[in-house]
Amino acid sequence: MVNAELKRKAERVLRTLLKTYGQPVWRKPLPPLDELVSTILSQNTNDSNRDRAFDALCSAFVDLDAVRDAPTEAVIAAIRPAGLANQKGPRIQQVLRQITAERGELSLHFLGELPMEEARRWLLRFKGVGPKTAAIVLLFAFRRPAFPVDTHVHRVTGRLGLCPHRMSAAGAHPHLEALFQQQHYYAAHLNLIRLGRETCRARRPRCTQCVLRSFCDYWKVSRAAVMDT
Repeated sequence: MVNAELKRKAERVLRTLLKTYGQPVWRKPLPPLDELVSTILSQNTNDSNRDRAFDALCSAFVDLDAVRDAPTEAVIAAIRPAGLANQKGPRIQQVLRQITAERGELSLHFLGELPMEEARRWLLRFKGVGPKTAAIVLLFAFRRPAFPVDTHVHRVTGRLGLCPHRMSAAGAHPHLEALFQQQHYYAAHLNLIRLGRETCRARRPRCTQCVLRSFCDYWKVSRAAVMDT
């Protein structure tokens, strides 16, 4: 359970980022299965490489049925821009084959009809699909209440003090879902990522330029350390 004070802080973070960045809009939503494949490609790489790899995959194969049935070497060659292609290629094919075997077709649209937690558990069964990947598919492809935690969100919320010290990214998913209101997951997720990329960077964060510094735990500690020297 998260306390009321922490929820108020989360609301303040949300309002401040909305005032600074506005209501975010991500790229055009992909169909659920495409979103799943794209998100697997995004692991351990940046958005540009992910998109290059996904576009190359779509150019090389007529549809995801063809990706599923293709020689693994051909899939690996197509997605090489995403990095770790030798891992991601077989992983994508295995997921596609398992979905087909279980559902009798290559489709994830049925997830929109399942209870939320059942849909999440269904996705998490696949090798290579962790909490972040499942949450991205549910939030962006289905607009269901899931809060994806990537490296930026994990870092920023930890520094702000919204997540406890040493909480893992996996643990941060249910924690942040309890902290923010469901209707704000989309905006909070995307604006926290933007803050992490532009200001609250992993190395040399631009704390003096951050709109959240007045209520950021990391800034308070860093400022105190400077004052003591």
